[in-house]
Amino acid sequence: MPESGWPVYRGTGQPHSGIGALPPPPPWRVFDGEVITPPVDRTLAGARPGVAERATVYRPGQDVVEMVNAALYLRRPLLVTGKPGTGKSTLAFSVAHELKLGPVLYWPVGSHSRLVDGLYRYDAIGRLQEVGLHGGDHDPDIGRFVRLGPLGTALVPGELPRVLLVDELDKSDIDLPNDLLNVFEEGQFDIPELSRLPDDRSEVRVMTEDFGRPATIRRGRVRCRAFPLVVITSNGEREFPPALLRRCLRVDIQPPDTDKLAAIVAGHLGDEALAETRDLVARFVERRDQGDLATDQLLNAVYLAIAGARPDLATRERLVDRLLQPLDGPG
Repeated sequence: MPESGWPVYRGTGQPHSGIGALPPPPPWRVFDGEVITPPVDRTLAGARPGVAERATVYRPGQDVVEMVNAALYLRRPLLVTGKPGTGKSTLAFSVAHELKLGPVLYWPVGSHSRLVDGLYRYDAIGRLQEVGLHGGDHDPDIGRFVRLGPLGTALVPGELPRVLLVDELDKSDIDLPNDLLNVFEEGQFDIPELSRLPDDRSEVRVMTEDFGRPATIRRGRVRCRAFPLVVITSNGEREFPPALLRRCLRVDIQPPDTDKLAAIVAGHLGDEALAETRDLVARFVERRDQGDLATDQLLNAVYLAIAGARPDLATRERLVDRLLQPLDGPG
């Protein structure tokens, strides 16, 4: 790797320790959270099925690689736009896999998502129920009833950054993008239920999004040390406020060309599968020029064409025709 440490993320799908070459943050993006919780497993162990394979095969364009590195260097969120199926979400898993940053913290955003949903959840009813079961004399450990959300877990102080995927922010309520600004800028948040505890209970162990792995919080405040790589995806269904755009780096992922599609097919299903189905790749590109198609649709068509119980030619053609229907057209 060059002495400058650039690029830290290369987009090759091969894990390495290049994150150690990341220079210190800019003076205005320095965070000083105290590291209390032990480091996480730095693999994608426990990730959703198929994620590790997609992260290994994924090959981003040079412009995407450059903007990921810029976001890592500047400790800024990365806003990723592009058509459905272009690999916006997979980019987050690719970075986590290659730089060995542990499981991606995944926050799928919907119309009812609130900032607190990403930060933490407090089960007050569950705690009251446990008190009631013991006749009101029992004071259960409050940490058992607090669970950090994906954003909250990403801000738990550690020596290495986590990767947080905020998926489809454009589907959110109009207030959420603005609500995120302060957390992204400050790199911290408070949990009032914990900050109100007496001094002799200032340190609390709570659950996290890391498959229940606990984290220790002092005086109800979570303050990061290594700012996470935040990958925010958008399908372009709405505009974001200028204040959010000013704090993010932006990159638009273009649909893969014929050569990249061929590499994707070969990476997932092998060179032999690609050799047998190059006509499907060509047909996919031709249809994509006439309407929106996602790469997953091509992979599904190729798999059916080469599966063990192969359909006859007429059936194959009918299936391919149905599988390659434009996403923006009638079903």
